[in-house]
Amino acid sequence: MPASVRTNASHAASPDALGAPSQADLLDFAGRTAADARLVASLPLDPHGRTWIRLEGPGGGEAWLIGWPPGSGTGWHDHGGSHGAFAVASGDLTEQSLAARLPTEGWKLLELADGIDRERLLADGDGRAFGPHHVHQVLNASRERHAISVHAYYPPLPMMRRYSRSGQVLRLEAVEWAREWS
Repeated sequence: MPASVRTNASHAASPDALGAPSQADLLDFAGRTAADARLVASLPLDPHGRTWIRLEGPGGGEAWLIGWPPGSGTGWHDHGGSHGAFAVASGDLTEQSLAARLPTEGWKLLELADGIDRERLLADGDGRAFGPHHVHQVLNASRERHAISVHAYYPPLPMMRRYSRSGQVLRLEAVEWAREWS
């Protein structure tokens, strides 16, 4: 998958033979939704914390419209085995990710190899898809401007693992379950 792709709003998302949307379908959905000016304008923005609206995603998946105040971010996390995509509706977001497939179970502390860090800047209209083992953090590095993005996941997020990072050491800190977000 390219580091950053501009989504094409003219293609309709189509689930695979089993009815599950592909990463490309999720990216297309996120891009088309991010281009919906009325929906994006409906998101209340908070100067101090992220805001969001939960949306129905393609093929029974889930999606989120998220507002990012200046200087905010997610911290390191994964998506509990779901694959996903996100697209920027306005502003700029930085994604820092690991170019390695990490085991999802059976560890609390990993020493990361050199050279696996990746960083992408995504601006208005840019998007990114990822697989079920993706570990990343997303940041709005701006000191002045909110960013808004759309995130889509399939299957719906069962959980998210939260990590802390110190140099090349990644530590599992917490597991959040979907029932905690309701």
